[in-house]
Amino acid sequence: MRLAIASDHAAFALKSALMPWLQAQGHEVDDLGTHGPDSVDYPDFGHALGMAVASGAAARGIALCGSGIGISIAANRIAGCRCARVDDPLSAALARQHNDANAIALGARLIGEEMARACITAFLNTDFEGGRHSARVAKLDAQPPKREEA
Repeated sequence: MRLAIASDHAAFALKSALMPWLQAQGHEVDDLGTHGPDSVDYPDFGHALGMAVASGAAARGIALCGSGIGISIAANRIAGCRCARVDDPLSAALARQHNDANAIALGARLIGEEMARACITAFLNTDFEGGRHSARVAKLDAQPPKREEA
């Protein structure tokens, strides 16, 4: 599977550890940065990951920052990217089964390398369930409703 992976400086070490593991499993991995531990802005890397997934350049995405929160928000600003911030294999599997997530975000300061691997494995090996979830996911991808004036 072709994957995109991106991180900020807080998750650079985790990204560096995960990439060879993903490649050893036969995945093609596009490293969207950052490429070092110097301070950077996570929105830039979340945007790049969201674009890669939404455009189809990557089948799935893995976003990493200190908490996983900021980069997931940035990725989700791109229409067509459904990035779920997860902490454990169950939340990663449910993100795929029920929400057809095409990207996950992990917090490098919150989980270790082994838990990150377990989350990614669940995410990559779980299929979207479809059925009753399909209409809900379609609403996620639809244009948001207009806000009424207060």
